[in-house]
Amino acid sequence: MGRRTTNVNPKRRYDATRRQEKARQSRARIIERAEELFLRDGYTATTVAEIATAAGVSADTIYKGFGGKPGLIRAIRDRALAGEGAIPAEQRSDEIQARERDPHEIIRAWGAFVAEIAPRVSPILLLIRDVAATDAEVGALRDELDAARLKRMTDNARRLRDAGHLNPHTALEQAADVLWTYSAPELYELLVLRRGWTPLEYGHYVADAMINALL
Repeated sequence: MGRRTTNVNPKRRYDATRRQEKARQSRARIIERAEELFLRDGYTATTVAEIATAAGVSADTIYKGFGGKPGLIRAIRDRALAGEGAIPAEQRSDEIQARERDPHEIIRAWGAFVAEIAPRVSPILLLIRDVAATDAEVGALRDELDAARLKRMTDNARRLRDAGHLNPHTALEQAADVLWTYSAPELYELLVLRRGWTPLEYGHYVADAMINALL
């Protein structure tokens, strides 16, 4: 018997691709409008209905896609952490750590990532911090994000240690705390938002401080 072949309708494939792209664009637009409104009007004052109107979708679409305002905050943070360009910043950082043998260059790359990402993510993290004092759900999200950042910094510190780069007098936990501190939005708030440093100056400072503390 001859082998039966299944023909895929090109139009159906095109329609599916178009729907996926339309959904991706709609999601991106919702996240962008939510960030604009949260930072302009505040988290508490901004309603899902207002975000839906600004994004040109229904409130039900937002609830189904994000679960409400805490889910939107998480999505904004995730997009900001990805940085600029097609490859997420975390992936780029991992690739640098895998190929680079000079720890100074690794940490200077981290400083460059800070300069790239902090202006995008710090405002929303600071908003989460402020809202967490009066909103238990956002408070839980803040704790979760802090723990995730500490885990990531611990992984980075462990890689430095395992490669023989970490100062032998510096414990892994202390190194993780150093990285966690220099990636904190509060430091960005002090030096950039309040003291007027440029992101580039801030990134150089963070890199120099981490090198002095860890190597």
